[in-house]
Amino acid sequence: MKKYFNLFDFRQKVDYKIEVLSGLTVALALVPEAVAFALLAGLSPLTGLYAAFMMGLVTAIFGGRPGMISGATGAVAVVFVGLIAQLRLLYPEMGLEQITQYIFLTVILGGVFQLIFGFLRLGKFIRLVPQPVIFGFVNGLAIIIFMAQLPQFTINSTDASAPWMQGTELYSFLGLVALAILIVWGLPKLTKAFPSGLAAILTIFAIVYFFDIPTSTVGDIASVQGGFPMPSFPEVPLNLKTFLLILPYAAIVAGVGLIESLLTLNIVDEITQTRGRGNKEAIAQGGANILSGLFLGMGGCAMIGQSLINISSGSRARLSGIVAAVMLLVFVMFGAPIIERLPMAALTGLMIMVAVGTFEWASFKALNKMPKSDIFVMVLVTLVTVLSHNLAIAVLIGVVISALVFAWDNSKRIR
Repeated sequence: MKKYFNLFDFRQKVDYKIEVLSGLTVALALVPEAVAFALLAGLSPLTGLYAAFMMGLVTAIFGGRPGMISGATGAVAVVFVGLIAQLRLLYPEMGLEQITQYIFLTVILGGVFQLIFGFLRLGKFIRLVPQPVIFGFVNGLAIIIFMAQLPQFTINSTDASAPWMQGTELYSFLGLVALAILIVWGLPKLTKAFPSGLAAILTIFAIVYFFDIPTSTVGDIASVQGGFPMPSFPEVPLNLKTFLLILPYAAIVAGVGLIESLLTLNIVDEITQTRGRGNKEAIAQGGANILSGLFLGMGGCAMIGQSLINISSGSRARLSGIVAAVMLLVFVMFGAPIIERLPMAALTGLMIMVAVGTFEWASFKALNKMPKSDIFVMVLVTLVTVLSHNLAIAVLIGVVISALVFAWDNSKRIR
């Protein structure tokens, strides 16, 4: 038990400037993502922001992978879309506030499942996921991150039916996005003393501010103004009917969260050439989700995009994640007027580069060396991930098919 609470490795050399600046960059990138995922689930933007704060803080301190970032995610938000639809069907008179209470209880129960998973030391089994499945998962996730930026090129990013930008509005937005991409791509080639993502955000903000360029901002999506979340237990009937209603959704939240978190941990392991601890991460994710549900958050899991922003900015310690979570809450409580003026073009360019960096381009080079069955599994997992946005189902399908192929190949050898 002691090793689970051995939080900091004091032998690790920490670059405090890089850690703080990386954390600030991540915090800025977390705001629109948290708001967008909350709106995707049909919830208040603050539920996403509070989730990003609590998930980020707890996993940064207790997690099994320093430098990895957790928060509200699309994979978890999609699960709540189904739960909300079922609640509206069963209780047509139920308002959003009461529905949100059921969401909080589901998040808490999902966190309990994750704690059990971690304490039973089942995290090691994620390393049994075949490489083609991981390739497919990562490539699908990169495509999802890229596609999630496309609504920013419409006149109203929160309306799925909104028409595309045209004329000067489109050209100015494209120019700002292109400049952000250029900074994120080019600055590390000149110097790594300052995180390129933060440089892009500040540069685009300055250009828009001083030249008074009319363009969409974070505030156009939703207000991020709020106070410190006060803990409270969800106000729902605690009976067997409620338990059976939320049980399948809590199990899916736990499963999706663990799969995405532990696969993200593996990806960061590969990039940093170090090894994280899956069981410790599972326990941290479970505890974070329980606290998220108690502190008015929608829960979540590890975020591969923000984790890659953090790692690519040079962070390798826990401090950046702590800074990101604390600064996010500071933004919500005190800095909302400034954060709401951040141009979406800067954040869109940053996330497009995250998508490019997430995609496993090496999978194309490996095509000539891979068996056709592995190529099929990789493509299938990618397609299922993109089309369903259900990462747990995509990985499960990939693992099952890989196991069947393995069994078939072995049966032929026996003959």
